[in-house]
Amino acid sequence: MKVVELTAFHVRIPLRRSIQHASHTRTETDSIVVRCLLDDRSEGFGEGLPREYVTGETIESALELLKRSDFASQFAPCRDFVTALAMIERMKLADVPGNERGCAGNAARSAIELAFLDAAGRSFGEPLSHVTKFLAPELYQPHDRVRYSGAITSAQGLKLRAAGWAMRFYNFRQIKVKVGIPGFDDVKRLRIIRRGAGRRMDIRVDANEAWPPGDTVERIRDLQCSGITSVEQPVAHEHLGALAEIRTQVQTPIMLDESLCSRFDAQRAVELKACDLFNLRISKCGGFIPALRLAQFAKQHGLGYQLGCQVGETAILSAAGRAFAGSVADLRYVEGSYDRHLVSEALGIIDLTFGHGGWAPLLVGSGLGVQISPAALARVILRKESLLG
Repeated sequence: MKVVELTAFHVRIPLRRSIQHASHTRTETDSIVVRCLLDDRSEGFGEGLPREYVTGETIESALELLKRSDFASQFAPCRDFVTALAMIERMKLADVPGNERGCAGNAARSAIELAFLDAAGRSFGEPLSHVTKFLAPELYQPHDRVRYSGAITSAQGLKLRAAGWAMRFYNFRQIKVKVGIPGFDDVKRLRIIRRGAGRRMDIRVDANEAWPPGDTVERIRDLQCSGITSVEQPVAHEHLGALAEIRTQVQTPIMLDESLCSRFDAQRAVELKACDLFNLRISKCGGFIPALRLAQFAKQHGLGYQLGCQVGETAILSAAGRAFAGSVADLRYVEGSYDRHLVSEALGIIDLTFGHGGWAPLLVGSGLGVQISPAALARVILRKESLLG
């Protein structure tokens, strides 16, 4: 098989409701979708969500990077799926000045990688979950279904009380709560959620870099009374070095997200003793394979890890996340597949939204295991670029 067409699309998809956290408020998502076509007519789709406050990428910078990258010389014919995996892992995008952390093109790379893996998987009859089987056999643990966490973002008052009760009613086992939003009383909100969700619910919080290092210990201690199981990215990336001391003063495990986008970040986190857990988000980390390598790295260094997601993911990243969660062992938490709850166009022909209790089946079929609706994609395209000349 050989790649014969590679096309990038800038898509804009309205969200069904505003999503607010400490770093950003979002009512729509701008994403990169890539279509890959092989010489045997196998077709694949990939997705990346550029976020300037995470990896420094914008839609414009991601598209420009893809346009000046040399794909023609890197996509050679492949005789089997394992050869295809080795080729896509070696793929390099064009250089980005000042890219010390190695993450400035991660959303762009995610879109290319997933599109190729989807097409190659269809061509060779291999599901995306088999990437784990071939590249990280020590982590390979296939499941027939996945259980996702619930999430509570900026709800207040009666909506907050209802959200806590709803999580219990729908039989979720875990909840992620956004904290650090200006003007919100985090301690009060967590108490209300705990009363509604019940004492057995696993509740963790995500501060999205909101807290000054000097205030972080007190803020975490205040929330520990509500029985939280982890705190995600409590300080800004530039204050990463403060987390080693903070960890000695609190009982709650610290998870990195915005500060964990690459192998460079992972190595630095270990050297600084900055965390207990990694949040692996496929687009943020540069694709399925880089996220898998970071899971291996975490395991080797005695750290935990979860599968995260980004606001506005369509069925493409939902399917990729399903394959990751359905094949990788020891994920502490799993996020994603919010499709019909969040985006107005999920792009998939079938609905991938999780069901009661957060449960969802592993997808059946080769590649991503999901078909993209051409009509739905056409409705959200703002720009189109050919990447193979």
